[in-house]
Amino acid sequence: MLYILFTIIPVIYAIWLSLRAYRVQGGALGRKEDVFVGLENYIAVLQDPTFLAGFGRLFLYGIIAIPLTLGLALVFALLLDVPAVRAKRFSRTAIFIPYAVPGVVAALLWGFMYLPSTSPFSFLTKAAGWGPIPFLEEPGIYGSLANIAIWGGVGFNMIIIYTSLRGIPADIYESARLDGATETQIAIRIKIPLVAPALVLTGFFSLIGTIQLYSEPATLQPMTSAISNSWVPLMTIYRDAFGTDNLPQAAAASTLLALGTVLVSALVLRLVNRRRNGASS
Repeated sequence: MLYILFTIIPVIYAIWLSLRAYRVQGGALGRKEDVFVGLENYIAVLQDPTFLAGFGRLFLYGIIAIPLTLGLALVFALLLDVPAVRAKRFSRTAIFIPYAVPGVVAALLWGFMYLPSTSPFSFLTKAAGWGPIPFLEEPGIYGSLANIAIWGGVGFNMIIIYTSLRGIPADIYESARLDGATETQIAIRIKIPLVAPALVLTGFFSLIGTIQLYSEPATLQPMTSAISNSWVPLMTIYRDAFGTDNLPQAAAASTLLALGTVLVSALVLRLVNRRRNGASS
């Protein structure tokens, strides 16, 4: 019942709203009415250059954030799983803590470290006789935004991978060590292949998080002119819904974005399953 109330009904309402539009009836002095327009809003969204350009920026952001987040999470998980490593509990907690920081707070924290007037990094470069680091300018803005996501997302993904590592029977490691394998060889040849499902899961979460990027660029927007109010698709949707009061077009864009997310997720899972079935056969 709760699923129907908070998921199915809002989806149906968004689709219904996307098929309608506001029209002024009775001339210039007439009143605005809600009318059925079919797929007109969807066509307008697909022809909107600002909405489509947002996906290009999203792609550039994703090719930085996703590989680095998963790579660092895997490295930290492997290091914590080495028997000789000390202070595992402290290290695990320290790496995970940034994930507990809300996205807006993290964006503000890093935003002040990016601003030339308050950045400790730019202070050091100025003291060395160089100019301020252009964190909030093109093309550095992509790395700056990706850094916020990496800082906050590595700990969560690390915990998933580390939990998967702890589920591997210790006998496999002992047999490998008796055969003369080093810890590096064990990590590359045994641990990484066995935690592949966890890597797929974390990659899937990272992909969805990239598509849903909003709070970080929206928070940094007042600090830089490199981020417009339509910098990524969700910011365009917010602009249409609450900036220009075009709720039907925002609903159409939201429906297309949700449908695209489902299709991309299904494609990725299908490719992974096909590769897994091919490897097993």
